Amino acid sequence: QVQLVETGGGLVQPGGSLRLSCAASENIFNFNAMGWYRQAPGEQRELVADINVGGVTHYADSVNGRFTISRDNAKNTVNLQMNSLKSEDTGVYYCHAHILRRQFWGMGTQVTVSS
Repeated sequence: QVQLVETGGGLVQPGGSLRLSCAASENIFNFNAMGWYRQAPGEQRELVADINVGGVTHYADSVNGRFTISRDNAKNTVNLQMNSLKSEDTGVYYCHAHILRRQFWGMGTQVTVSS
């Protein structure tokens, strides 16, 4: 069973930065794509950013230009660098991966942006 473990969440002031990492239990080249979703209280889970096996990235409009997703193939991790954080970025961030129609989720890590 594939395991995805997120690290790097926490409390940060508006305008600050955080870096999230997702460690996979197997070679990330096995996945068609990996990405990050977030869920704010009372809201649906939404895609933040993803990156496919070829390295092509996609970002939600709300984070484009502020967040950067990247892969570290040697460490089997996917990272999300979050800059210029806003209060509306608060939520639980989940790592996601899929192989064809099989989907895998991490347990999530809390990100709180507040002064």
